[in-house]
Amino acid sequence: MPVPGLGSRPARLRAVGALVLVPAVVTAVLVGILSPDHRARAAADGLPHTTVEVSPSACGRGWSRPVSGLQVFDMHNTSDGAAEVYLQDARTRAVYGEIEGLAPGTTRPLTVRLGAGSYTFTCLPDDAEAVTGPTVRITGGTPGPAAAPITEHDLIPLAIDYQKWVAGGLDQVVRLTGGLQDAIDRGDLDAARRAWLPAHLEYERLGAAYDAFGDADGQINGSDAGLPGGVHDPSFTGFHRVEYGLWHGESAAALHAPAGALLKAVRALRADWAQARMDPAQLGLRAHEILENTVQFELTGRTDYGSGSNLATARAGIDGTRAVLSRLHPLLTTRDPGLPALEQEVDRAARILDGFAHDGRWTPLDRLDRAQREQVDAVLGDLVERLAPVATLCDPRRTV
Repeated sequence: MPVPGLGSRPARLRAVGALVLVPAVVTAVLVGILSPDHRARAAADGLPHTTVEVSPSACGRGWSRPVSGLQVFDMHNTSDGAAEVYLQDARTRAVYGEIEGLAPGTTRPLTVRLGAGSYTFTCLPDDAEAVTGPTVRITGGTPGPAAAPITEHDLIPLAIDYQKWVAGGLDQVVRLTGGLQDAIDRGDLDAARRAWLPAHLEYERLGAAYDAFGDADGQINGSDAGLPGGVHDPSFTGFHRVEYGLWHGESAAALHAPAGALLKAVRALRADWAQARMDPAQLGLRAHEILENTVQFELTGRTDYGSGSNLATARAGIDGTRAVLSRLHPLLTTRDPGLPALEQEVDRAARILDGFAHDGRWTPLDRLDRAQREQVDAVLGDLVERLAPVATLCDPRRTV
């Protein structure tokens, strides 16, 4: 069965040639005619603009005067349905640029750098066969980067291997959470505080970012955000509910039920995961989203309920990111020239965070001095930016 939160593929507008997300400019225009406002934007950016049609009957029409260098294609969908469009090498099918979810009657810019070679647009209407436009040849100049498309077939064995790894991690989460409950049940709160962090970090390493585990993540690792009663709300459950009690003087008796509910929730997730089938299309997204989630919640301190372990959680996020990257490595090594630098940056971020651990204790986020805080923010922020192209490159594409 699909895992909640993993079944849908978010529509994104990307330019593979630049390996960055491209802002969408949606302009309703007549076929082949730019509005005055659009003409002004075209002049302002200083780049050559070419209006190109996207449709099953005239894919690529309008590109009649090819030039080399950095340029903008204003992709206009003249059909009555949404479509994707790729700009590809005519021979190798490597992708230089891509737009998804181009609605009927709308126009979006695709910025790419082209050089000597043969190119073609491929239009992929929703629920219809792909159509390849005419081949256009450019003489002179050096093209920007391109990437051979990855298909879902390429990702399936990697996703299966990753899913097995997560299953093994969930076994450890259940074991460690059981130890946490045992300590609480025997009234040893010092032991419970020592047991809480390993259990929580083991869960965080599994990359439960952006609802990857569906509703189960809210029960296991949710916060009190938006709850009317805050930390005292009955709906506040999971690791952070137990954390709050352990570091705010609650008794073992008061923590018995929250710890029991937590253990029940992780056992249920383990059972559900064994029957689940992960969407392979989500594997590349996880490489980016785990640390994006870390920056959003851990480096802001929003998830600290007394343990001061945000930096430890961030470090667990790096482990989770490595687990994804290691499985994607065979696909990325021939597609991402920045992969060695990315892997070096992952190692650097891990070393910096490891410097805040001393004899099993982690420096709380609010005890970092300004220079330390700036270093942590910079290295993780940069890493999130470097990981964004992984999600782009590993998004499975339809083939002709």
